[in-house]
Amino acid sequence: HDGPVVIYEPHSSDTFNYQGYPLWNENIPTACARVEALRSHGYRQEALRLAVSIVRTLKKHQSDCQNMCHSDQPKPGGSTSTTTHSHSVHCNNEGWIGHPLDPIGSLFDTLAEVSLTPECKSLDTYYGSFTTEISNNTTNNTNNTNNSQMTSILHEDSIANNNTNLSVSVVRERPRYQHIVVPGTRDRSETYLTLAMESGLIGLGQQRLMPAGFYAQEKACKQEDRMIAKLQDIELDSTLLSVLRRQTMTLLDGGPFSGLGTGIHPESVPMHTFAKYLFNALLNFDHDLSYNVGLRAMRLPILEDHDDIDDNSIGIHGGVLGRYPRWFTLAHIEMQQCSLASTMLSAARSDINRLRSVLKSSQRNIHSSTQLFKLAQDAFRIAAPVDGGPRHGHLLTASFELGLQVMRMTLSSLNWRRRDMVRWLVTCATEVGLDALISIMQSWYGLFTPTEATGPVASSIMSHSTVMRLSLDFSQQEELSTCARTLALQCATKDPPNCALNALTLCESDQHAFEAAYQIVGDAGSTGVMNSSQLFTVARYMEHRGYPVRAYKLAVLATKGVHISYNGDNHPSINDVHWACALAHGLGKNELSGVVPLLVKNVQCAPVLSDILR
Repeated sequence: HDGPVVIYEPHSSDTFNYQGYPLWNENIPTACARVEALRSHGYRQEALRLAVSIVRTLKKHQSDCQNMCHSDQPKPGGSTSTTTHSHSVHCNNEGWIGHPLDPIGSLFDTLAEVSLTPECKSLDTYYGSFTTEISNNTTNNTNNTNNSQMTSILHEDSIANNNTNLSVSVVRERPRYQHIVVPGTRDRSETYLTLAMESGLIGLGQQRLMPAGFYAQEKACKQEDRMIAKLQDIELDSTLLSVLRRQTMTLLDGGPFSGLGTGIHPESVPMHTFAKYLFNALLNFDHDLSYNVGLRAMRLPILEDHDDIDDNSIGIHGGVLGRYPRWFTLAHIEMQQCSLASTMLSAARSDINRLRSVLKSSQRNIHSSTQLFKLAQDAFRIAAPVDGGPRHGHLLTASFELGLQVMRMTLSSLNWRRRDMVRWLVTCATEVGLDALISIMQSWYGLFTPTEATGPVASSIMSHSTVMRLSLDFSQQEELSTCARTLALQCATKDPPNCALNALTLCESDQHAFEAAYQIVGDAGSTGVMNSSQLFTVARYMEHRGYPVRAYKLAVLATKGVHISYNGDNHPSINDVHWACALAHGLGKNELSGVVPLLVKNVQCAPVLSDILR
């Protein structure tokens, strides 16, 4: 270089790329630190030239890895798995995104800064205007804030220390860039801006292991978000779009050396956030490529061996079954995975083939029932907008299928949102139509507990509002009612104590079904499956509905199970015993004669007996 700066160039046998340009073969974070040091000391041209050489080195390394991957591909008929759980596969222990030196950010900033249009050159325009509100609790040391502190403010939302609480509100203006051809290049499309973009894409797409520790993982997430935000600020023209397409195809074809390639290490950092940016950027220009990258990035290899794991089994703060290092940011990763799936579902709402592909990928790769439920809700809101917008039938069906999977996932595991999930599925099925409602009632045993099936599910389906919403005729209403009665009898047989009352209510319109439900309750009371309190509740219901004789029979069964000791004047069944006596008295002498021996045998408390006698 001209001038007093002497840059040390390591000796390497691979000093030039295939175009004859010099490369810089050094550890990437160290090399980028040199760029940052040159920039900060005023040697901007030297920093720029070194940055160009580093990006060319990155591209050369990327090309070499791609060639190596192609040479190692299995022969036809071999394994085509997109992930592997062998710990002998290639992995980068040191990720460039999340590195303490932020090498990719430094590289991008160096190349992008020189590409700014003249009106965007000033720092105020580039970084936006900042409104800073400082509240000093103990001292007024904020007046000593130096330039380096203000530089860090540009990159952080808030800064706090023991004496100062500093909050920063950022209002950014989108920078405007221009193409400046790299001096001496033979490729006129190689500009500082294209190299900046390529550095960001290569860094974000690097296959890298999840770093250890909460702070390191959180730092990696924030650096990734900042890098993507910088890429989003670039307005894509034909040149940049060509770079984006080429880099995306290279990343997809990069094998285990790329985070979007095949055969990646199971502990690799997922690419959901990055892939969402690529999907949105490419969607209007290359549909096939955008969906290829989105579907490839949906995977979450760290959980692929644990398909039966749900939210409560996954140690978000304690690792996955202790096999791998602790993934503190797993909840955030699963949110980003859901966001990617939601974006693709929304974009594919009018394309049935792509919609089915995204749906299958979501069902296979999303392991969190909470995130899968959120995805189903997002799809439902788009498919059936409340503001009367156009409906999308295929997307609505996809939403319903996601809801069914959520029900199956949470049936045997606890989830605090289970009640909301059940209600929502009934709402979604109602929007899909009569066939969906009949389907969930016929297959209730794989979706709901007996209590849920006879309670919120059947009662909602049989409500007047559902009939009006679907505009059902008489035959359709009868078909729905028959299905509901069958469900009620099945649930009452499986869980009489919790389902008997709801089953009787659902079967009341059909005499044969009602009699069958009553018989189930009687058998459960005779065998001791239902206790006296539950039998009294059903007996009171039968009297209320105008069946006093049947109520009396159940009351006798319930009374047989009541035992009140000599000091049991506060027994919870006393009121029920009084009611049974009054019911028998009202029916006649024979019925009362049937109850009195039970009272003499089971009630030993004198005050209770005297009250009954009176």
